[in-house]
Amino acid sequence: MQNVIMIGCDLHDKNMLLKIAVNRDTSVQKVVANTPEDRKKMIEELQALARKARTQDILFAYEASGLGYQLHDELRAAGIDCRVLAPTKMAQSHKQKSNKTDAKDAEHILEIVRAHKLAGTKLPEVTVPGVQQHDDQEIVRARHDLSSKQTRLKAQIKGLLKRHAIARPSEAGASWTKKWCAFLKRLCSGKTLGMGARIALKTLLSQFNNVVEEIAFLDAEVRKLGQTERHQKQVKALTAMSGVGVFTALTFLTEMGDLTRFKNRRQVGSYTGLSPTSHESGNIADRKGHITRQGPSRLRRVLCQAVWARVRSDPQEGACYERIKAKNAGKAKIGIVAVMRRLAIKMWHVALAA
Repeated sequence: MQNVIMIGCDLHDKNMLLKIAVNRDTSVQKVVANTPEDRKKMIEELQALARKARTQDILFAYEASGLGYQLHDELRAAGIDCRVLAPTKMAQSHKQKSNKTDAKDAEHILEIVRAHKLAGTKLPEVTVPGVQQHDDQEIVRARHDLSSKQTRLKAQIKGLLKRHAIARPSEAGASWTKKWCAFLKRLCSGKTLGMGARIALKTLLSQFNNVVEEIAFLDAEVRKLGQTERHQKQVKALTAMSGVGVFTALTFLTEMGDLTRFKNRRQVGSYTGLSPTSHESGNIADRKGHITRQGPSRLRRVLCQAVWARVRSDPQEGACYERIKAKNAGKAKIGIVAVMRRLAIKMWHVALAA
């Protein structure tokens, strides 16, 4: 049998702890600083080890984290097979969770890799986006983050007014209109609120206005992204669907990635986290539960918004929602989730055909 070099890595901001093994040998521990120079030196040492073992079969694995895919890309560029594993799919006992160290985490990853290479078990890996897809995601995800910040700021401002029993006067108009914002601005300089509350409100309004400006900027950048050659056809096809705008279309495309990797609607539903969980044991039949909520939550968020728009404006979609809701009395959410899954599958078909 050809020798196989396997590496389990526990990756951190400043360093990474490696557990390195050849075939069934006991692992060797190594700590490497997480800098470009040290990563390059590590790659050279792994290549030297491969020459010594007379093999080109190297498999390196680490858990997905906020550090992204820089290490993955560098290893792949050097000809080393690297996989990024999903922490949520890596089974751990209660003892492993309560007795956790970097060395044990790296050893656990190594054993998963070893089982894959020597016994053929499936790796719980994530799909790593390409460099261009990852770059496009940054724009779209930044826009999502600003929406969340704006929602939080609105809640904070309303909370401050509620604490001081400030009701919205009729002449101020609806919430977050120009009249309403002008009313809030007057509160900052008037005598209705105490000094501390005025200062707090002024700060919140300043943050809110900055976020509104940044949202306008990113909206323009998202529209530019939708006009690029790599996205234009698919965005045009998707936005022809009722309730689907450029932002929703690009969220779908950047989060889904290569659409050809999905073979059927079940895989699309599973990836978006809109498939129900199931429980079957002994004499208990397959019992369906809540959706898995696996996959990108940003995508589910825009699908939900698009579905509500479709239900209200498209008679066919509205009838579909009402039909599902009628079958599940008192559980309107089931109807919305079902229509969300239906929309995701339709968008997959439309984007593939574009």
